[in-house]
Amino acid sequence: MYLSLVVPVYNEVENLTPLYERVREVLDPTGWTYELILVDDGSTDGSDRVLADLHAKDTRVKVLRFRRNFGQTAALAAGFDYAHGDIVVSLDGDMQNDPVDIPKLVAKLNEGYDLVNGWRLDRQDPFLNRRLPSQIANWVIGLTTQVKIHDYGCTLKVFRREVVKNLKLYGEMHRFIPALVGDVGARITEMPVTHHPRKHGTSKYGLTRTLWVILDLLTVKFLSRYATRPSHLFGFVGLVAFLLGGAITAVLGVQRLFFGMRLSERPLLWLGILLVVVGVQFVTTGLLAEMLARTYHESQEKSVYLIKEVLE
Repeated sequence: MYLSLVVPVYNEVENLTPLYERVREVLDPTGWTYELILVDDGSTDGSDRVLADLHAKDTRVKVLRFRRNFGQTAALAAGFDYAHGDIVVSLDGDMQNDPVDIPKLVAKLNEGYDLVNGWRLDRQDPFLNRRLPSQIANWVIGLTTQVKIHDYGCTLKVFRREVVKNLKLYGEMHRFIPALVGDVGARITEMPVTHHPRKHGTSKYGLTRTLWVILDLLTVKFLSRYATRPSHLFGFVGLVAFLLGGAITAVLGVQRLFFGMRLSERPLLWLGILLVVVGVQFVTTGLLAEMLARTYHESQEKSVYLIKEVLE
C-alpha cells in the first residue's frame, strides 16, 4: 500500500460522493495503490448510508463509524491507527481541500521531508469569523512553538508512515500536529494548495473555537518542553518563590530582632510567608509530576525519542 487517505466526516452527506469521484479522478491515473479511509464522526444526516454505498462499490474505501461525535482530532487519530500506507494523507471531507494537490505534496515529501503541510494561500472563507481568527492563531502558535508555517489549520497534510504511527492525539490537538512532530525532530515544509468555497453543508468551526486554541497551546508547550522533566518547571518556580519569600522574612526578622521594628502591620511579612508556602507547594508538585511522568512513560513503554535511521 503506497497511500492512505484519512478523511474525517461529520454531516457531509452531499460532499462524500463528489469527494470519492475526485480522489479517483486524481489518483487512478498515477498507478499508485491507495486506500480511502472515511471516518464517520457520529454523522446524523445520512452520511453513514452514503459511506456504506461507497464501500460496497469500491473495496479501497474503508469506513470507520464512531458511536457518537468525538471530534476531528479523534477522527484523525482513528484513521491514522487504521492506515496501512507508506505515506499518509489527511484532508477534509467538505470538498474545500482539492485532491489534485496530493501528487505534488507527495513529490515534495519524497525530497526528504517527514511532513508537508498545506498552505491555503488563497483561502475561500469569510474573513471576520474564519480567516482573521486563524491568522492570529497561526501567529501565536508559530511564536510559541518555533515551528514556522503559515497555516496550522489546513487539514491537507502528507506524512511519512513512521511519523503518523508515533503521533498521539488527544482533545483538540489536530491543529498542533506540525508542532508535535516538529518536537521530535521531523523535517517539515509547506506548499500552497488549492482551497475551494464550501458548496454544501455548514462549517463546524466558529469564533468560540479560537478560545480553546490558547488552552491547547499551553498543553502543547508544556508537553514539548517538560513532559519528561516536569520538576524543572515546577521546581524552578518553587525555588524562586521560596528563596524570595525566605529573603523577605529573613530581612524582616533581622529588623525585628535587632532594631525592634513592629511587623504586625507590615503586609510584606504576609507576602514573604505566602511565597515560602507557595514555593514549597510548587516543589512538591514538581516531584509528584515527575513520578507521574515516569509512570506514564514506563507503564506504556512509551519512547521519549524518535529514531530516523539505523545503520548496522
